[in-house]
Amino acid sequence: MASRSTGSLLGSLGNRWAMARAMRALPARGFVAQPEPRSIGLYAKGRQLVAGNALFGGQVVELKDQSLWDIVQPDPGQADDIHGFSWLDDLAAVGDAAARARAQRWLWDWIARYGGGKGPGCSPDLTGRRLIRWINHALFVLSGRDRAQSDAYYAQVTAQTVFLSRRWTLAAPGLPRFEALVGLVSASLALVGMEKLVAPAVAALAAECGREVDAQGGIPTRNPEELLEVFTLLTWAAQALNEAGQTPPEAVLDAIGRIAPTLRTLRHADGGLARFHAGGQGLEGRLDQALAASGIKPAATSAQGLAMGFARLQGGRTSVVIDASAPPAGRASALAHASTLAFELTSGRRPLIVSCGSGAPFGPEWRLAGRATPSHSTLAVDGFSSSRFKPGEELLTDRAMVHHLYLGAGEGGPYFSASHDGWAATHGLSHLRTLTLSSDGRRLIGQDSLLAITDTQKNRFEQLMTESRLAGVGFALRFHLHPDVDATLDMGGTAISIALKSGEIWVFRHNSQANLALEPSVYLQKGRLKPRPARQIVLSGRAMAFETPIDWTLAKAQDTALAIRDLDREEMPVPL
Repeated sequence: MASRSTGSLLGSLGNRWAMARAMRALPARGFVAQPEPRSIGLYAKGRQLVAGNALFGGQVVELKDQSLWDIVQPDPGQADDIHGFSWLDDLAAVGDAAARARAQRWLWDWIARYGGGKGPGCSPDLTGRRLIRWINHALFVLSGRDRAQSDAYYAQVTAQTVFLSRRWTLAAPGLPRFEALVGLVSASLALVGMEKLVAPAVAALAAECGREVDAQGGIPTRNPEELLEVFTLLTWAAQALNEAGQTPPEAVLDAIGRIAPTLRTLRHADGGLARFHAGGQGLEGRLDQALAASGIKPAATSAQGLAMGFARLQGGRTSVVIDASAPPAGRASALAHASTLAFELTSGRRPLIVSCGSGAPFGPEWRLAGRATPSHSTLAVDGFSSSRFKPGEELLTDRAMVHHLYLGAGEGGPYFSASHDGWAATHGLSHLRTLTLSSDGRRLIGQDSLLAITDTQKNRFEQLMTESRLAGVGFALRFHLHPDVDATLDMGGTAISIALKSGEIWVFRHNSQANLALEPSVYLQKGRLKPRPARQIVLSGRAMAFETPIDWTLAKAQDTALAIRDLDREEMPVPL
């Protein structure tokens, strides 16, 4: 995940000067207690690193006999991945002599090249990320080192700790600042002679929890994967304090307690997180590890209503997660997606309906495409995302707002309904979406409508109809399919059959004047060399009246007839 610390030239020069000054500190004499590794890497990635093949920032690197620091790092995300030392988790997961030798070579090479504050890795958030790994895997990397190498290591961890104590405030609010502060807390607790830094670091971490973690257990970016990273960092800090005989602050424990149920709400039936607002599914095993470390039991975490602005429908082995709030605002919207009212659906261990995902690892054009409304499973007006940003800018300036939200249990199962006004000003139209998931999770009944509700909206819509050379407002309702499913047009082109690898067959049908098609799509997945080809179900048409409804069903094959009969069933929503 890219660094978002203060990135100006002045800030970089200040960081280098502060690191050079921190190098004057008296090195720690050792660890207070034997460090225990908390961060867990991936064995397969570790084996690839040992073999000389690496994937950083979406770019493949063939190292051969080169040092990691010899490779060209044109992309900031690639430099962040490398200088943050997350790859050390993967080498430690392998843990053999070859993995240790490679880790040691790269670590002490980094000290020789960048230890004085040079290079792109001297921001507070990357320093915190790196320091956590260096201490987590201290026994792994220090094994067999001579006195001079050990002294260089301790001088570096000491300098980076002192640096963080002076520069953490310059890390951008949110995940970057949590990385800086947890790195500072972990190091000051672990290193002999750093005890005086513990109290102010812990107080700052507690204050940050109060500012950044809201009552729903969410963070301003509304990125589920980023929330998992914050949660993981907080559990590490709490563990380190407990092991040192200190009680974590109430603000930290309360934040952990609020985030845990939110993450469980955002977790699909397959164990992965919903992929919204530039977030991925999360590293394999990270969520389970963090939830276990938190000690927050599932029985005590039944989230009510929205969780970080997301709604969840659960029936049997099927989960549906819906983006039910406006996109993030201000600084938090720099990576936000125009995904209001989009949903994802997973059946058992198999994702079915998905978002395209974040295109950031694949370059700026893919990043912009991934943020647009057509890259999500929802309705879009032709040529307009539901939320927009000015050309040349990253922050959203025109955000769709959600209205008339209902979430509850109807006769047919859990029920969701909401509208947003993303095209009210441009086209005089609102989008209303209702979803009902059967209690057994075998069918999802939906209705999407474009509506001109207020007199102002009706006047704008009529004006557009008068001025437009084309009849009506073009729209497309999209359902992006996971690349592992096999979809085919069926029943004479009136339905689409979707086969999952588990053997399940789902059938999509509609009851509207829209045109049904199966079109190409992509699945943007972190850690892949390029976007994965996929398919999408598209219902397209033109809105020519104040109300344009589109009724549809998605049901397991044997339940298709029942789902069609239920298209017009009315549910009794329960307001939040």
